[in-house]
Amino acid sequence: MSKGNKQDALAAVPDDWASAMAEQALASQPAAADAADDWGSAMAEQAMAGPSAPSPAPSASSTPAGERVFPPLQNSLGPDIAEGDIARVLDVPVQLTAELGRTRITIKNLLQLSPGSVVELDGLAGEPMDVFINGYLIAQGEVVVVNDKFGIRLTDIITPSERIQKLNR
Repeated sequence: MSKGNKQDALAAVPDDWASAMAEQALASQPAAADAADDWGSAMAEQAMAGPSAPSPAPSASSTPAGERVFPPLQNSLGPDIAEGDIARVLDVPVQLTAELGRTRITIKNLLQLSPGSVVELDGLAGEPMDVFINGYLIAQGEVVVVNDKFGIRLTDIITPSERIQKLNR
């Protein structure tokens, strides 16, 4: 194809495109008008039918769904919780973790670790260990051995206010 023929072909494309778009617009106008008429006639039918039947009003004695599914706890306004209420959570499992200490090492040093390597932790020997429940510090204690297994004797329970103070440090 010569250079002149390519230019003629490219010049014809916009004209063909414009005529195709105009043709499509003319073809879709009656369909759009018909669709608008259908919608308008459906709205007119609904208006002539009158208001729809009102939905039944909730009775005054009905209780919200939340109260039916989750009944309010009894005697839970103060620190005294009813026996039945606390029994609901007594069997919920939690993760207890005792932490000797922590340290930061580089990836290079991590890759050099092998059996027999010693990693120095920031915790001091004889210092109380931290005890966590689901990641929250709740107590401190000391290491004990019970029947050839390690254990921890709790020496201090952390109060909620102490937990907040530790977070602020």
